[in-house]
Amino acid sequence: MLTKKQLRLLEFIHARTQVNGVSPSFDEMKEALDLKSKSGIHRLITALEERGFIRRLAHRARAIEILRMPETMQPASRGFAPRLITGDRPERPRDAMDLDAAGLRSLPMMGRIAAGVPISAIQDYARDVAVPGDMISNTGEHYALEVKGESMIEVGINDGDVVVIRETSTAQNGDIVVALVEDHEATLKRFRRNGNAIALEAANPAFETRVYRDDQVKIQGKLVGLIRTYY
Repeated sequence: MLTKKQLRLLEFIHARTQVNGVSPSFDEMKEALDLKSKSGIHRLITALEERGFIRRLAHRARAIEILRMPETMQPASRGFAPRLITGDRPERPRDAMDLDAAGLRSLPMMGRIAAGVPISAIQDYARDVAVPGDMISNTGEHYALEVKGESMIEVGINDGDVVVIRETSTAQNGDIVVALVEDHEATLKRFRRNGNAIALEAANPAFETRVYRDDQVKIQGKLVGLIRTYY
């Protein structure tokens, strides 16, 4: 049996993962449950993990996978649970995808994207990269970028990861986007709009949120997938 707060947190994590493709941050969980500190969230997360409803994913900072929901007691829909294309590694992750069964698609690797302080705009085409076909939707063009920096580690995006991006010029609050700042700096951040201001939020307390006028930011795409290689 779950307490009311444990159930509320589990439902919140599940709902946000289905909508945004990533689990919410601890700050977002704290606000959703109206708690005063993140220590209460840590206790609830631990309780859910001990009861087998969630697991915290290795190598992905504070990333959470829903294993089952109380209503069905069956494995939950994972939403955005990156299928990992692995390299040389002694132990293969349970959710890693076999390359020969992945239905691979080729996408252009367009260079690096900053997950930190914005760097120079995305480089031109460098090479192709193979990605699982089910990361790619039937609408819009897609491309891949290598992540540089650690500002998004709390949503499981690490330095050296490859992100799959669907081209779009619009975004909803909470989306993780490729944003072009003042036409020359590109960054991967969570998007928030408040009137004529746009906040580009990091997912690492060591990095500050940066706020711009809406005419200073152009959305270049939205995160739809992630690939990690283990060496």
